[in-house]
Amino acid sequence: MRRYVFLAAALAAMCVPAAAAKNPGGGPGFDGAKREIYKTVGDVKLTIDIFTPPGHKPADKRPSSAKATAGRPAAVFFFGGGWNGGSVRQFAPHCAYLASRGMVAMVADYRVKSRQKTTPFECVKDGKSAVRWIRTNAGRLGVDPKRIAAGGGSAGGHVAAAAGTVPGLEEDGEDRAVSPVPNALLLFNPVYDNGPKGYGYSRVKDRYKEISPMHNIRKGMPPAIVFLGTRDKLIPVATAKAFQAKMEAVGSRSELRLYEGQGHGFFNARAFRKKKGVSEYYVKTVRQMDLFLASLGWLEGEPTLGKDAGAAADKAGSR
Repeated sequence: MRRYVFLAAALAAMCVPAAAAKNPGGGPGFDGAKREIYKTVGDVKLTIDIFTPPGHKPADKRPSSAKATAGRPAAVFFFGGGWNGGSVRQFAPHCAYLASRGMVAMVADYRVKSRQKTTPFECVKDGKSAVRWIRTNAGRLGVDPKRIAAGGGSAGGHVAAAAGTVPGLEEDGEDRAVSPVPNALLLFNPVYDNGPKGYGYSRVKDRYKEISPMHNIRKGMPPAIVFLGTRDKLIPVATAKAFQAKMEAVGSRSELRLYEGQGHGFFNARAFRKKKGVSEYYVKTVRQMDLFLASLGWLEGEPTLGKDAGAAADKAGSR
């Protein structure tokens, strides 16, 4: 298993901060990525870091099949932190990897309690704004507006899942003709039940039905893949299975990958935690994410991260 960790470490190295930024939420910039502002609320400017494949041009089309539409598939990730804080660094390694596979991948900052004194409702509004911004700027970015995935971990997974399921919670002044709904969901131990027995109920209380992905599943939900450790103390396995069942009941694809004995945040690259190297579970979950995107026709070929691990890694979390 140690044989392929160095491959992931090399990808994480691509995400070393390049320069300090004024926006504390956006954190430092990243080598090889371009930073733009996707939203301004009062004096708050929310940034998005864009990782593109080598030699990417806006006119590129991927994959190179007859069914491909203009632009490459894209993904935007939201950091975890209980809607209280967090860093865009968390999913930079994921973005670097997806860019190496031909996607345009992004990490988006969003408002949180510690920095902007906001509630989870503003977090969801920002998540929707980010997806809408990508779709609005798809031509300029070289992105296919019909192939945009949203992902994230924990509260960031909630932001992504809510963008895909929750109606309403739209920012005033935005073009409602442009959909903020992603075309696929990449969810890492996501918070998706905000009901009385779920996570974060004390923050949203009687408004939980407005913001809880679990309570807004209906026909037409985007396909999703979920990664969860069986010893996660915040997100029970039963909750994950209930979400999967509800998604399948309305005809939407929902894959659940469980990782035995793992806790909350098990999927993170060690580089995000200021440790050397990358964890084996980062490798395993990224491989599964790659295979999921390939099954949608968004990627071609086999995963390039840890491919020498073979079937053992591919079977991880197959329950």
